[in-house]
Amino acid sequence: MPVSGISVAPLLALPRPAKRLAVLALDLVLSIFSVWSAFYLRIGQTGLPQYQQIYAYLLAPVLVVPIFVRLGLYRAIFRYTGMAALTSTVKAVGIYAALFFGALLLFKWNGVPLSVGLIQPMIFLLLVGASRAMARFWLGGWAAKYYDGEGRLLIYGAGEAGVQTASALQTSRQFALLGFIDDDASKIGGRINGVDIFGLDEVRDVVERMGVTDILLAIPSLGRVQRNAIIAALRELPVHVRTLPGMLDLASGRVTVRDFRELDVEDLLGRTPVAPNEALLARNHAGKTVLVTGAGGSIGSELCRRIMLEKPSRLVLVEHNEFGLYTIHRELEDLCTEHGLPIEVVPLLASVSNLGRLREICRNHRPSTVYHAAAYKHVPLVECNPSEGVLNNVFGTLNMARAAMESGVEYFVLVSTDKAVRPTNVMGATKRMAELVLQALAASQAVTFDLLDREAGEMVGNRTIFAMVRFGNVLGSSGSVVPLFRRQLLEGGPLTVTHQEVTRYFMTIPEAAQLVLQAGAMARGGEVFVLDMGQPVKIMDLARRMIQLSGLSVRDERNLGGDIEIKVTGLRPGEKLYEELLIGDNPEGTAHERIMKAREDHVSWSELEPLLAEIRLAAEQQDQQRMLEILSLLVHGYGPQPVEVPSPMALN
Repeated sequence: MPVSGISVAPLLALPRPAKRLAVLALDLVLSIFSVWSAFYLRIGQTGLPQYQQIYAYLLAPVLVVPIFVRLGLYRAIFRYTGMAALTSTVKAVGIYAALFFGALLLFKWNGVPLSVGLIQPMIFLLLVGASRAMARFWLGGWAAKYYDGEGRLLIYGAGEAGVQTASALQTSRQFALLGFIDDDASKIGGRINGVDIFGLDEVRDVVERMGVTDILLAIPSLGRVQRNAIIAALRELPVHVRTLPGMLDLASGRVTVRDFRELDVEDLLGRTPVAPNEALLARNHAGKTVLVTGAGGSIGSELCRRIMLEKPSRLVLVEHNEFGLYTIHRELEDLCTEHGLPIEVVPLLASVSNLGRLREICRNHRPSTVYHAAAYKHVPLVECNPSEGVLNNVFGTLNMARAAMESGVEYFVLVSTDKAVRPTNVMGATKRMAELVLQALAASQAVTFDLLDREAGEMVGNRTIFAMVRFGNVLGSSGSVVPLFRRQLLEGGPLTVTHQEVTRYFMTIPEAAQLVLQAGAMARGGEVFVLDMGQPVKIMDLARRMIQLSGLSVRDERNLGGDIEIKVTGLRPGEKLYEELLIGDNPEGTAHERIMKAREDHVSWSELEPLLAEIRLAAEQQDQQRMLEILSLLVHGYGPQPVEVPSPMALN
């Protein structure tokens, strides 16, 4: 790491005792030099000491060593020192000055004016302070500022977070801080600790002229609209754009290079996330028992985190994946401890295909609200395992709904998907079937399950309010496109897109969880809630955006020298070019301006039950043709698709 041709690496590599000895030797030299300087300034003497002047030369180092050691000046790491170290230095030199002047006053050595006792400590303080400042500036500042390696950084934001970040960079060898960017006209053209502040309109020129490789967004309190505008302005630059954590993460006042992270999925989404209605979130949870199935999944775990903030008395986690259950249970227990929440968190291993186990859970814990997020959701996998998709997504939902009805659950909310609308794949068709099951139950005051269960016996009264929540793709969830693209970027590409024109509606995991909770609070029975998600996003554009914000360029026929290729692999089995949120038209508004209620037809329980019995039998017997025929009969817009096992590339 050269600095003006001088490498600091060998010096930094020395053992700590050697570094301390070197600094001690420097202070001894400075103390003697300051005595010589004092004699020169006082009496113009430039030669060797005369008469008893030698005692003053000897006294200075004799006093320096014990005072500086006693006050801990050699325990400091100079490239990290700050105001506290400077204060200690001033205090140490002050004690030294008092003793040095006192000795001259006491002994009255021949040829040593008393004024030397005043001049020499002042010179010594300046020399010691300058040596510490130079060490900090050279080892921590210059080495970073003029480091000619790969990490050459601009910080967007010359506020408190940006200054903290600049200080953190002085202790790191990873980045060279070349400047700040800010849109405050009063700051542009100024400097912070010797580093220039540029305006946004100067950034392109600065990036090209100074060889900038990274831009860090240090504006954690900025609004989403302004943040998106800044990211859009930086997207075309050949730099890697990263961000700092939010304000809560910065509350400790410490920022390190480890805090730098990739842009949030909200930044990639390019729109303002839907704000929650806090009054709706608070309903159905406080002081009650809440049950979440699929609690270890992306949506289920976020539901659990959000529910915890509403302070239920008990949160029951139902999950068939042992590690997933362990992970979310441990996280929620830590959350309770950290915030002092008196919430009982109950982890239960269970499969939604096991009706008896679900009945036992509901009977023992008596939840007032159930959020059903357990489902198979990966389109290609369900496409080549349709029987399992039907048994888990359709009958898992029915089992949970049946157990909820029998135990008197007040609210039951199904997590659904936009792929349930005129589906071209088995996964979407099974999710629409799950919706039909709940719509049929919601429309019935009482039902029997005789055709599905010969031992069902008497009619089951229905006091449960059923609702469904339908939304698009969730950015950052397991199996979603953003983690896939990030992994492919780390591997050097290519990024794989199934079709040039494929588009999707996107939302963030917190948005999805909040939508589910708010919809449950608005439910009156049988509703299908959907979110106004704005304009759909073209996956090809998302891929290009991620490449550009990583400081790389797209390699295509127009730029053969680019960094990352985008490869079109072809639509996967059952995949649609465009997703929809509504089957019917004219959705109704709700208490939330961005949540709508779909108007959609459904079938009665008496019509649905015999077909459910038949499709379950077909699934258990692996009669895929009959199973798909029943799906196409019940699910609007679905037609049987040829069942093919996708290639390994298609499953990625």
